[in-house]
Amino acid sequence: MPAISDPILLESASCLAKKIRKQELSSVQVTQAFIKRICDVNPLLNCMVDERFKDALLEAKAADDLIKSRKYTEEQLAEKKPFLGVAISTKDCIKVKGMLNTSGLYSRRNYRASEDADAIALMRNAGAIPFALTNVSEVCMWWESDNLVHGRTNNPYDISRIVGGSSGGEGCMQAAAASPFGLGSDKGGSIRMPAFFNGIFGHKPSKDIVSSEGQFPCAFTEEENSFLCVGPMVRHAEDLKPVLKIIAGKKAKLLNLDEPVNLCSLKYFYQENDCGGRHVSKVDRDIVDGINRVANHLKTKFKRPVQKIRIKDFRYATEMWFASMKNDSGYEHVHLLGNLKAPINPYKEMLKVLFEGEHTLVGLLTAILEKTQCRYGSTKYYKLINKRNKLRTDVSNLLGNDGVLIYPTHPTVAPYHIEPIFRPYDFSYAGIVNILGFPATSVPLGNLGSGGLPIGVQIIANCNQDRLCLAVAEELERAFGGWVRPQIRV
Repeated sequence: MPAISDPILLESASCLAKKIRKQELSSVQVTQAFIKRICDVNPLLNCMVDERFKDALLEAKAADDLIKSRKYTEEQLAEKKPFLGVAISTKDCIKVKGMLNTSGLYSRRNYRASEDADAIALMRNAGAIPFALTNVSEVCMWWESDNLVHGRTNNPYDISRIVGGSSGGEGCMQAAAASPFGLGSDKGGSIRMPAFFNGIFGHKPSKDIVSSEGQFPCAFTEEENSFLCVGPMVRHAEDLKPVLKIIAGKKAKLLNLDEPVNLCSLKYFYQENDCGGRHVSKVDRDIVDGINRVANHLKTKFKRPVQKIRIKDFRYATEMWFASMKNDSGYEHVHLLGNLKAPINPYKEMLKVLFEGEHTLVGLLTAILEKTQCRYGSTKYYKLINKRNKLRTDVSNLLGNDGVLIYPTHPTVAPYHIEPIFRPYDFSYAGIVNILGFPATSVPLGNLGSGGLPIGVQIIANCNQDRLCLAVAEELERAFGGWVRPQIRV
């Protein structure tokens, strides 16, 4: 990894915005610093897949000119355009006008967005400048970011390891200090797993708060849309709340984000594993130790009991997630791989993989695996949906409006490339939160694990209690250090 030599790269997006408003730094200067960093690290990591550097620099100059004009005071700018002049990146499934929108699908390799996704439009309105697009898995339905359009992304802490998916390129970009902040999306852990594997912060908002309009693939039913969330991915916890407040738009008022959180009065719970999910890896010792360090810190500092619990139905997370993805829309994974024009035949496409196929092996295996799950409307389907709904009620009652649950984001540190094929259900630790609809923040715990890879936890709260997750994330950053620079190895 090239060394981080420019101190600009170490600042939070909020701090950069403040310094730009005060003219201590220029937007052009900041944008140039991150462009240079991308050029330094991308040949090694392959996290960026498209850019608009020239236009971004022009927009940065316009931001600087606006500030110099003194048309608005610093206070007015902070209120109206809190991220004026700060570059932002996002993944290649969230539309940015004029940029690629392939979602890693070969048949969309030349497709460009004609408009911004809702979340990007809101960030632009807040003054942020889109400047780079990051890699994903094929149609964003796998937890390694690798596709036939852009190739595979490497972990900045060990390039033989994965970055996660589907927001893996974004997680990598943030960890490598190649972007001030970014947006990801999450349907089964796609923000939180990459955040965990890359040692950054990632927040999945409460259901139905942030608009998912402007993504491919999109949701096909109202319930499916409630599982899919756009959220912030950042190196510094202080950026989570202001970004969430912006992208939530008019629904931000439902979250009461400006209401203070008294950490001394919260109820704290923790669970070390899923109680034995089938075909799910055992939780790494380093991660269990991390959870216990968090529990001990909260207990000691805030003089509050931190209760160890065992919610046994978490063991059915995989089955409940797959059942929840079933609906009466008529669309399945084979339709997504066909770019929603015509379903592909995964078995026929499998024969092409060794030659000139248009799909990844794992994408085809996912389509085949989907067929083995319960059918929509079957007895098994309703049994799993009822189990999910009961679990949602039980966890909601446990947490109330003042409780958080500390839980593994993933059972292992970042696996080696290809390895997820042999442990496909490990996403269930993150995926269960999507189908329950709760907010969750992936939090890095400062030090690296025994293998030199990031470790962390996720903080879960009740619906619309996102501010609790964010407050605990900020406290854990203060206590344990948060993001750690990738080591330079010779």
